[in-house]
Amino acid sequence: MPASLAAPAPQGCPPQVDPLAALRAPGDPPWDVYLTGTVFLDIIFTGLDSAPVRGTESWARGMGSSPGGVANMATALARLGLKTSLAAAFGDDHYGDYCWDALESGEGIDLTPSRTVPGWHSPVTVSMAYEGERTMVSHGHEPPPEEPAPDCPPRARAAVASLVPGTSAPWIAQAAARGTRIFADVGWDDTGAWDLAALPDLAHCEAFLPNAEEAMRYTGTSCPRAAAHALTAHVPLAVVTLGADGAYAVDRRTGETAEVPAIEVEALDPTGAGDVFVAGFVTGTLAGWDLADRLAFAGLIAALSVQEFGGSLSAPGWAEIAAWWRKVRSLDDQDPTALQRYAFLAGLVPEDSGRPWPLRRAVPTIGFRRPA
Repeated sequence: MPASLAAPAPQGCPPQVDPLAALRAPGDPPWDVYLTGTVFLDIIFTGLDSAPVRGTESWARGMGSSPGGVANMATALARLGLKTSLAAAFGDDHYGDYCWDALESGEGIDLTPSRTVPGWHSPVTVSMAYEGERTMVSHGHEPPPEEPAPDCPPRARAAVASLVPGTSAPWIAQAAARGTRIFADVGWDDTGAWDLAALPDLAHCEAFLPNAEEAMRYTGTSCPRAAAHALTAHVPLAVVTLGADGAYAVDRRTGETAEVPAIEVEALDPTGAGDVFVAGFVTGTLAGWDLADRLAFAGLIAALSVQEFGGSLSAPGWAEIAAWWRKVRSLDDQDPTALQRYAFLAGLVPEDSGRPWPLRRAVPTIGFRRPA
């Protein structure tokens, strides 16, 4: 895709449109998406020209803090207008209070299934972004088990699950049995087994969204597109992200395939881009969009997100999407074919979000207090 479609820096804000509003009806589940996981306090350093050198001190030109971990995905979903419910443990320290307030009051995420754990400190990740990549250092401890065991997750249209090789999460089967559509991603298999049988919860999922390397290792193939087709023997819909080459998807139920190239961007920080991609794909699926439109939308907002630093900090909302769409349509040298790929946005985004261009984000910092 031409570089003129490069996505500029986003700015988070409450969603201004709701693509699912017309599809909701009385009696529908109270939540669009449910998810659970670990919330980290993320501290992000940017403006590093290179990786820190052993035995030296490096100064970063930028820094921010925000809820991270599963909060990256929850924030991305909420900023797209999805009614999002999150179950997580929060420390009873200042970090935990900050993350809880940022998610509940700042993003409108339902934390009813969440809990504050007395005497437990929040997990922390320090991320250093440089040369289009990032290096992270994390610290944390498992929270004590909840007593009694948590109830079945709340009714929701969809849920996002991060599968862990060799384990099973009972809530996934429970949610699927109640009609919740499960979208799953997966992390790196540290065991090196790469055995799909070690992912028993995949049987309850509607869609599986690994990256190309993960997909090829799990299927024993040498081509990510072949891997996507192989994965449909285990899950109805396989979506394989191809990095700078975009994404490829296969729907076993319809026989449909789709491939959408990535938007060329100069990445500041890729943290959370995968979470944003999944959030965009879930949004498009619940809204009933074509498979190619879902891939294009997910890739677009992932491209928007890497133009800012941090995970939940960089998740774009509809105002950012609208501003990007207006901007690229105003360019004289734009490729008509590239524009046509995103024509579905015309009926979704507000014509005038009231925001100037380019957009800029205020840097959240724990030490700042809200005006009285």
